Amino acid sequence: MGWEWAALWLAWVVAAGSPGPATLSIAGTSMNTGRQAGLVFSLGILAGSATWGLAAAAGLSAVMQANVWLFEILRYCGAAYLLFLALKSLRSALSSQAVLQQRTYHGSDRAVFVRGALIHLTNPKAILAWGSIYSLVLPATAVTAEVFGLFAYLYSGSIVVFLGYAVLFSSPKVVAVYTRLRRGFELVFAGVFGGASLKILTAQLGG
Repeated sequence: MGWEWAALWLAWVVAAGSPGPATLSIAGTSMNTGRQAGLVFSLGILAGSATWGLAAAAGLSAVMQANVWLFEILRYCGAAYLLFLALKSLRSALSSQAVLQQRTYHGSDRAVFVRGALIHLTNPKAILAWGSIYSLVLPATAVTAEVFGLFAYLYSGSIVVFLGYAVLFSSPKVVAVYTRLRRGFELVFAGVFGGASLKILTAQLGG
C-alpha cells in the first residue's frame, strides 16, 4: 500500500500544479513583484485551500456515516472532475496560445495575502477537488480520523506546490524552460487525469 499512497500524493501534486487561477497568479506575482510577494500570495492560497479542505472533510465525515448512496454519487462526480481536468489539459496542449499568463498582485503583504485567499475561496473547483479526493480514496466506512488524516497528508503536497511555484517562478530561467516545454507538461497532465478517471469509472462498473 505504501507505493499507492505515494502515487496518490504525487497525483495530488500534479493536479495542484496544473495551470489554473491559483498557480498562474502565483507565477505572475512572483515574476513581476518578487519572491517575497509570491510567497505571501502563496500563503493566502494555502489558507483558502485549508478552509475548503477542512470544511469538506467535516461535511464528508457526516455524509459517510449516514448516506452510503450519496458517497457513491460523489465518487462518480470525482471521476467526472478528473476527466474534465484531462480534457482541459489536452486542449491547452493543442493550443498555440501561451498558458502562463502574467497575473500580478501588488500591495502590502496583508493585501497580497488576502487576495490569494480570496482567489481560492471563490474558486468552486477547490472544494470540488477536496470533496472528490475524499470520496475517491476513502471507503464509505471511513472514520473522522481517517478523513482528516488524508487532509493533512495531501495538504503537505499543496504546501510544496504553491510555495515551490513562488520560489521557482521568481527565476527568469525557470519561466523560460516552462514556456518552452509547456505543451509536453500539459500532455502529461492530460494522460494522468484521464487514466485516473478511467480507472475509477471501470472499477465502479465492474464492482
